[in-house]
Amino acid sequence: MENRFHQRLSNRKMIMGKEDGDLDFSPFILSCIKYPFCVEAYNQGNSNHWLPQPIGMARDIAQWNDGVSLTPDEKRVVEISLGYFTTADSIVANNLVLAIYRHITAPEARMFLLRQAFEETIHTQSYQYIVQSLGMDEEKIFMMYKNCKPIWNKDKLSISNMDNIFDPHFKLDSLDKAKMFLDNLVDFYVITEGIFFYASFAAIMSFQRRNLLPGTVEQFQYITRDESSHFQFGIGLIRTILGEYPELDTPEFRKSVKERILYAAELEELYAHEMAPRGILSFSASSYGTYMRHIADLRLRALGMDPVFNVSNPFPWMAEILDMSRQKNFFETRVTDYQLNGINPDEIFA
Repeated sequence: MENRFHQRLSNRKMIMGKEDGDLDFSPFILSCIKYPFCVEAYNQGNSNHWLPQPIGMARDIAQWNDGVSLTPDEKRVVEISLGYFTTADSIVANNLVLAIYRHITAPEARMFLLRQAFEETIHTQSYQYIVQSLGMDEEKIFMMYKNCKPIWNKDKLSISNMDNIFDPHFKLDSLDKAKMFLDNLVDFYVITEGIFFYASFAAIMSFQRRNLLPGTVEQFQYITRDESSHFQFGIGLIRTILGEYPELDTPEFRKSVKERILYAAELEELYAHEMAPRGILSFSASSYGTYMRHIADLRLRALGMDPVFNVSNPFPWMAEILDMSRQKNFFETRVTDYQLNGINPDEIFA
């Protein structure tokens, strides 16, 4: 039996894997683990489970409507952030279920992908909860991707490598197709979840420093924690595939990835100018441009590439606010320690 398990492990790969030489193998059997980081990420997600509805929004509603607490510029930040995320998380969820999951052949990785897809639905539910609680124009928010060019440009880059992968006849049966799949992983885990989400994360978190919109900020703290876990899982996924298929790790691939990351940083800076053209207290589009270049360098390092900008972090408070070692337990009126296996805030924010 032990030899059979060893054979399973030796044949298992993250993509294009087979077990026992079975050409019809469907990767559902979790009889042994080859990639412990996938199980750790799955367990971490289960330990950090949350739902939006238990989070109180009474203070947010009062501040949103009193005409004093929030300026028009501050309300614009919240609306555009929600306008982007209502589309982006749906795109991510569809890519997970309809593209990535189909082509992953390691059952422990598939297990996490299902957990991630569930978390994306919680995020979508959270945005709707905030929009409805604050009495926003739902049509305006949910259709903003059509009317706000910086949002459209970000979404367009996210889906730029989806078409082939979404084709129901597409199969990972060659290195050329594996390269297409790898590009998709980079676009979603590194660029969309690792870069594009961060202008809004930083802007929304800045409200906490002034005791504004506590319920909204709290939900975004949990969303940011989830997305940080997704990003780190994605990095593990990409590194594993490159390790198993070193032929994919070419100078051309690295050049393409670096160019896309730098372009994403440019798009995110333009988005920040759209979101906060005059800036708000603790956050400006100019300072965010520096932050975005800092984040781009972190993402390059995570992929084993040299940084480009070498700038310091203008928002050191982000790592402090997003220290998820202690967070509110929504089902009890006390503070509890959350498990943080695998998340290193310094690698993501600092």
